[in-house]
Amino acid sequence: MQGKNYLMIPGPTAVPPSVLEAISRPMFGHRTEEFAAMYKRIVEKLQVVFQTKNDIFVLTQTGTGGMETAIANTVSPGDKVLALVTGNFGERFAKLARIYGGEVDELKFEWGSCVDVKQVEEKLSANRYKVVLATQNETSTGVLNDIEAIGKLVAKTPALLLVDGVSGVGGIEIKVDQWNVDILVTASQKAMMLPPGLAMVSVSPKAWAVIDKNTSPRFYFSLPACKGKIDSWNTPYTPGVSLYVGLDAALEIMMNEGMDNVYARHKLLAEATRAAARALGLKLLAEDAWASPVVTGIYSPEGMGADDIRKIAKKEFAVTFAGGQGKLKGKAFRIAHMGFADRMDVIIAIGALEMALKKAGHAMELGTGLKAAQEVLMGGSK
Repeated sequence: MQGKNYLMIPGPTAVPPSVLEAISRPMFGHRTEEFAAMYKRIVEKLQVVFQTKNDIFVLTQTGTGGMETAIANTVSPGDKVLALVTGNFGERFAKLARIYGGEVDELKFEWGSCVDVKQVEEKLSANRYKVVLATQNETSTGVLNDIEAIGKLVAKTPALLLVDGVSGVGGIEIKVDQWNVDILVTASQKAMMLPPGLAMVSVSPKAWAVIDKNTSPRFYFSLPACKGKIDSWNTPYTPGVSLYVGLDAALEIMMNEGMDNVYARHKLLAEATRAAARALGLKLLAEDAWASPVVTGIYSPEGMGADDIRKIAKKEFAVTFAGGQGKLKGKAFRIAHMGFADRMDVIIAIGALEMALKKAGHAMELGTGLKAAQEVLMGGSK
C-alpha cells in the first residue's frame, strides 16, 4: 500500500495519533495564562519522569541544542572536563566541551562496551575536574551506561555530572536526584513520542552555583535567562507552542500507562528483538548486561553490507532501520523499539528483517527469528 511505512529508527520515532491531534490544535499566544498553566503541568509531569525536584526547562531546540546548553552554562575556557565516551554521541558531547574551551580528558571505551566505573574512579582520584560528561543510552551502539554508579563517584567531588539522556529518558528509568545528576538533557523526538524540536533540561542546586559564575558567552542557550522566566511559567524567547501542546499530551499518555509499565514494555521489546537476532545467527553489538532497552545494534552477516540489508527492508517492505555510525558504518544496523512502540512493531520489524536477509543471501529459514521473538513476547515481561 502506497504511503504506509514503518519507522524503526532511534529518532525521529512514530508519534501517537492523539499527540498529532494535539499539535494540530489552533495556535494561541505564549504570553498567556493558558500557556503558563500548560508549562506548569508539563514540568510537573517531567519531574515524575526525571524523578527530581530540580528545576526543569523546556527549550525550543534539538537534543544537540540541549547538550550545548548544558556545556555553554558550565564550561569556561580552560576548565578540565572528563568525557566518558562509548560511541558517537559521547564523542559529540566531548566535542561540544572543546568548542567552549574546555580541556577535555576523554576516557574511551570500545564501541559496544559500557563505561568501566573503576576507570572513572581512578580518573577522579587522580584529577580535579569541573565537569564529567556521560551518556545514558549510547544510541550508536545500543549500550546502556550505569549512571547511578557514575553519579555516586562524581558526587564525592566538586565536579558536576552532565548526562546526555536524549535517546533514553522516557524509555529507560532515570533517578536524577537519587543518582546525583546535576544536569540531565533529553529531547522530544525519541522515547518522548514527539517530532523533533524540543529539549528538556533539569538543573541541580550544585549546578546553579557553577552556572552563575560561568564565563562562557551564551544568549539563546542561557539557563539564567530561562530561570528568570520560570516564576511566571514562561520562556525568555518564543517557544514552539504547538510542540509544547504535544509534549503535554505525550506525557499524559505516559502518566496513564504508568512509568513502571513504560519501562517494562521497553525491556520486553528489547528482549524479543535480541532473541530474534540471535536465532537468525546475527551478532549483537552490546552484551546483555549493558544492552539498551530502547535500541538494538546488530552486526550484518559476514560478507554482507548492513546498508544493503537496510535498503531491501525499506524499498521492498517499507520498514526503515537505522544504519551504523562512525566506525560501524556499513557494518551494523540498528532497530529501535522506543516511545510509541509495542509488541506488533517488533513482529513487523523482525518479519521485514528476515525477508531482507533472505533476499540478500543470508542462509536462514524464514520464521526462525519471528518464533524466538514471539516466544519472548508471549511470555510477558521477565
